[in-house]
Amino acid sequence: MTNTPLPITSADIDAAARVIAPYATRTPLLRSPVLDALTGAKVFLKPEVLQRTGSFKFRGAFNKISSIPEGERGRGVVAFSSGNHAQGVAAAAQILGMKATIVMPSDAPVSKVERTKGYGAEVVLYDRDKEDREAIARDIAGKSGATVVPPYDDPFVMAGQGTVGREIAEDMAALGIVPDIVSAQASGGGLIGGIATAVKARFPETAIIVAEPAGFDDHGLSLRAGKRVAHSNAGRTICDALMALTPGEITFAVNQHLLSGGVTATDDEVRKAMAFAFRDLKLVVEPGGAVALAALMHGRFDARGKTVVIVLSGGNVDADLYARIINA
Repeated sequence: MTNTPLPITSADIDAAARVIAPYATRTPLLRSPVLDALTGAKVFLKPEVLQRTGSFKFRGAFNKISSIPEGERGRGVVAFSSGNHAQGVAAAAQILGMKATIVMPSDAPVSKVERTKGYGAEVVLYDRDKEDREAIARDIAGKSGATVVPPYDDPFVMAGQGTVGREIAEDMAALGIVPDIVSAQASGGGLIGGIATAVKARFPETAIIVAEPAGFDDHGLSLRAGKRVAHSNAGRTICDALMALTPGEITFAVNQHLLSGGVTATDDEVRKAMAFAFRDLKLVVEPGGAVALAALMHGRFDARGKTVVIVLSGGNVDADLYARIINA
């Protein structure tokens, strides 16, 4: 732990929990004897696949948008996302009666684009290989006066995501169990940073481990380097939600102090974890939401004999892709 003031505190997460409570789902902790036997660990699963809009992203989006002063809400919000943040922002804006414009890559899963539109948002498509989504969003905001809602690098967004960790800590404390490890996925790092802040406030000795797709492990690389560095992968991963090039500036300020390390899982391992979740857990988990589970199942961190909490961060996946994965 560090004495250096960090961008968010457990008090910020407590405040976010009060804001989102009437609208967000408090997801449970689930157990699986099959998973325990497979890993040799006592595993608890946090299924954010059951969250409103199908992922944890609704939490941070609602907390951020709720912080916008009433006098500025008429100008709406703008966000950039490959899907889950898009849906979270769109749903939160709809609840609060605000216009939302979402900048999404043209190769985003069709289901995510359609669901974003279904929440009443306007979708602007871009080419992720040739265009800068943040520049497009800033241009839209500059012309309309809309508030930009970042996917991760914002204290209100991080605090909202941190309510996942707050619920984990509260539920584990109620069971009288101290978790040895808590692991979740990362793209920009808002979820894992929020979780780390909340869990460490209750259980300072718990190890927080970030899970990333193999070759897209900018958090792991940055943690080892002691500074923000980019991964060098110019290709693609099945985990379309986890393709950020570098950790966020604000998120890494938290994560470099609170995280214990990073692990990876290959696309094939992620597919196997998704199929396992379908068959044995009866849960639909998208590729980007299954990396921590895949890393656990394939022994990427030492879990045997330990109590482990795994966050299943999202369940928004195209039906055709999902069918191919679970039927392979």
